[in-house]
Amino acid sequence: MPLVQPLSPGANPAVQKLATFFNETLGFCPNSVLTMQIRPEIAESFINLNKAVMHNHGKVTSSLKRLIGWVASNASGCRYCQAHTILAAERYGTDQAQLDNIWSYKTHAAFSEAERAALDFALAAATIPNAVDEKIQENLHKHWDDGEIIEMLGVISLFGFLNRWNDAMGTQLEDAAAETAQKYLGKHGWERGKHV
Repeated sequence: MPLVQPLSPGANPAVQKLATFFNETLGFCPNSVLTMQIRPEIAESFINLNKAVMHNHGKVTSSLKRLIGWVASNASGCRYCQAHTILAAERYGTDQAQLDNIWSYKTHAAFSEAERAALDFALAAATIPNAVDEKIQENLHKHWDDGEIIEMLGVISLFGFLNRWNDAMGTQLEDAAAETAQKYLGKHGWERGKHV
C-alpha cells in the first residue's frame, strides 16, 4: 500500500493538462504524478523539469535517455522506475536486442562504445557514493559533447529524484509498466516488490 494515496487524474486541471506529456512517453499518467498533485506546485514543477530533461538537443536520443534512466534506477534499486524506463524505451523504438540485453550493456554487441560510455556514466553517477572518476569522464568526452553530457546528467538526476520518491512512497505500479518490465527484466529477477 502506498504511503499516501494518489488523487484522481482530474483532481487538478493544470496538472492534468501538463500530464498529457506522459501519454506519449508511457501511455498513461504515472501514479507518482497523481500523488505529487496533492501539492500541485510540485507536480507542475516536476512535469516541466521532466519535459526539459527529455527534450533532445543533440545525439542523445529519446531511446538512450530512457536506457540511461533504467541504468540509474537499477543502481538505486527502484523497481517502479525500472519498469517505467524500460516501457518508455520500448515506446521510443529502442532496438529489440538492447531491450533484451540491457543487463549486459557493457559487453553485448547491441550497444555501441558511445552508448556504453553513456550508460557507464549513468551507473557511476547513480551510485552512492558517486563513482564518476577520471576514467569515466575521459571515456564520456571521447563520444559526447558538453551539451549532451548535460542532457545525460539531467536524466540521471531526474531519476535520482524519482527513485527516492517512488521507493519511499511505495507507489503502485501500473499494469502496462509491470507487463513490459516482466517481459524484459523478469528473466533477471525483476518483480514489483513494494509497488503492488
